[in-house]
This record gives sequence, C-alpha cells and structure tokens, in this order.
Amino acid sequence: MFYNEEFETLPREALRALQIKRLQQVLQRVYHTVGHYKKSLDAARVKPDDIKSLTDLHKLPFITRQDLQNNYPFGLFAVPMSSVVRLHASSGTSGRSTVFGYTKRDVETWSELMARSLVAAGLTKNDIIHNAFGYGLFTGGLGLHFGAEKIGASVIPMSGGNSKRQIMILQDFGPTAICCTPSYALHLAEQGAALGVDMKALKLRVGIFGAEPWNKAMCDEIEKIYGITALDIFGLSEVMGPGIAMECLEGRNGMHIFEDHFLVETINPQTGEVLPEGAEGELVFTTLTKEAFPLVRYRSGDISRLITEPCRCGRSHIKMERVLKRSDDMLIIRGINVFPAQIEAILTGIEGLEPRYQLIVDKSGALDSLELRVEVSEKTFSESGSVKALQKIEKRIVKDMKDYLGVAARVKLVEPNTLQQSQGTAAKVIDNRRI
Repeated sequence: MFYNEEFETLPREALRALQIKRLQQVLQRVYHTVGHYKKSLDAARVKPDDIKSLTDLHKLPFITRQDLQNNYPFGLFAVPMSSVVRLHASSGTSGRSTVFGYTKRDVETWSELMARSLVAAGLTKNDIIHNAFGYGLFTGGLGLHFGAEKIGASVIPMSGGNSKRQIMILQDFGPTAICCTPSYALHLAEQGAALGVDMKALKLRVGIFGAEPWNKAMCDEIEKIYGITALDIFGLSEVMGPGIAMECLEGRNGMHIFEDHFLVETINPQTGEVLPEGAEGELVFTTLTKEAFPLVRYRSGDISRLITEPCRCGRSHIKMERVLKRSDDMLIIRGINVFPAQIEAILTGIEGLEPRYQLIVDKSGALDSLELRVEVSEKTFSESGSVKALQKIEKRIVKDMKDYLGVAARVKLVEPNTLQQSQGTAAKVIDNRRI
C-alpha cells in the first residue's frame, strides 16, 4: 500500500536523475541566498556548476551541528521570514539551540512524507491515531499530526506525560494505532498493569515508535505486551523531523529513506571518507526539496548501514538499519537530544560550583533516568552553613536543566575533589542503559 506510488516506486535510474536535478537546484539556491554556504563552497573552491553527477557530491563541504549553532537563530534560512510559517527548535542553553524554519510548501512536503510513513504502516482514514509524541518546539508531535490528518485519520493529540489519562483515553477512545517513544510505550504498559489494564484488550493493532534508540528485544517486548505490530520511524529535526525514513509492513528489516526528498551518504566518521553502500558509518543527509532551511551534506552523527537489497513491498527507495550508535557524545534521553557541553554551560552559570560533574544515565522502569553529580567549590562547601543553601543550588540546577534542555534530572552536590578527573567525556558520562 502506497500514499504516492509514482514516487515511492520510481526505478532507481529515474530516482537518481531526479536527485541530481534537485541537488543542482538546491546548490544554486543556497550559494546565492545563504552566506554560510557561499563562504564554505568558496573555501572548498567548488561552484554549484561543478556538481555534474551524484559522484561529485564528495567535493562539497559538510555542514555540522556546530555550524547550525554558529548561525543561530536564522542565519541558515534561504528565504525571508515573511515566507516562514513555522519554527521548531532543538533543546539548548541560551543562544545555543538550533532553529529550523518551514515554508508553507515545506509543511506540505513534511505532511506528505508523514502520510507515506503512516500508509507504510498500514494506516488509513479509518484509523484513530493516539499521538503521544511531544508537541511544541520538538518536531515529533506536530509532524506526525499533520501526516495523520493528510491521510484523513482521526488524531488524538495527547502529547507526552499524564500516563493515567493516556491509559484512560486508550481504553475509552479505542485508537487503532499509537505513536510515541518505545520506552514510553513500555512505561504505559507498566502503568496499565498497575491499574489492572490488559493492554492486549485495547483496539490497538500497530505502533509507530522512534525518537530514541531501541533494539529488536524492545520491539519484541512491545509487540508481546500490546499484541501489535511495532514499526520504526526515523527523523532528524535539523533535516525535517519524523518522516525521513519509515519501516514498512513487508520488509521489517530497515526503514525506507524517501530518496526523492533526501540524499543520503555513509561516511567514515573519523576521516569523512565516503563509504560504499552497505558499509556501517555515519549518515550524511542532503535535503532536496526544503525551501526555508535546506541542508547540504549534514553530518547527522547517527551510525547506521544502508540496505540496498530490493524490498518485497515494491518501494524502490534504499533502506537504513535502526540507529543504535552515535559518532559524537550526544545522549538521547526520553527522545530529547542532550550534549554534555549544554550541561557544562548550565553549570558554569551557577555560582559556587566547580566545573567537575558526572552524568549517570540509567533506567527507571522502562523510562530513562538521569542523575547529575556536581562538585561544589571549597568556599561553598566550607561557608554554606546549612543544608538549605546547598538545596537551593540543587533546585536551581534542576530548574535550569528542565528550562533549557527539557529534561528532568536528579541532582546531587558532592564535596570538592571527589569526582574522577578527566579531560574527555567518557568519565563524565556513565550510561548504564542496555540498548
């Protein structure tokens, strides 16, 4: 079943011809409208006209998350703000988040890609979709919402949290599909069991899960608990949001990347060398149709492998394996991207702390848990005078973590010189999750 069969089943040769045509158009546009791209292409001594085929793609410089932050907030936009109808943003400390813009056409494109994704999961206008992805600046909730409306399905815009009410709605409204992070699906199942609810008795038949790493064991567990088919969806807020790639009902061994809109490469994360299709490496994306916020050779940091074998579903688009690793120090906590540098920026803004900290990531039931241990300064430790003074600092850190990064953390202040000294990230971050 297809939403746009013409493009989803394009022969590979025709698909490549479409990609190079759209790539050339993108390059001309960004070179003449976005200062960053003109500067980087000139520095690499490459002009848009130099790219004659897809084999020339390696000549173009990469763009990184740091470049996105350096151009905060609107420096990478290729259209005037009068043409931007939607803004989304990633988490970040003041001035350091990344902002993504969408024109009306971008929103329509995004909606179609999500419609393709939902149809690949077997959903139609007759379905009721329980959407527990977060709404707001996060791209997940609204991205999926517009796609669901595009296919004519009924949408329940639950967003995240308030688990007891979620379970009540699942029982009373009878949705046939649920969309959320896989860990939240397991958390809902735990809450349901505590309330005496048999999750298999719900009307759900399919679940679409993403925004965080999850392995086949988690997939099997979700399917067993709910009695549903659990499918994987892939998205990057920087590139579009959810709907870049989607697992179909037939293959169940990877997600189709919608290649008429995204050009994907795999590179060696250390050298930047382009790897042959099928080799594991860092995924690099180029947007072929984005108007407001086009990206050329964006280093995603996600490690995966492209699958070139034909899929029996009939889609001609290449597939990617589930992402379980990163090439950088980014953590994904309950679907939210968190960098140690963001935490350091928060801590340096609070008086009385040392720059030494330790971040411990674990599981509390099905959900991720976060504990932040921070050393206080000698002066603060000797002069604080009371537990209340230290508790005030702890509350400030908790509040700033929630306000700036959108994550809840337990904070524990420790004596000076008690945490392991390290120049790297490894000793600062202890990830006890097993993915």
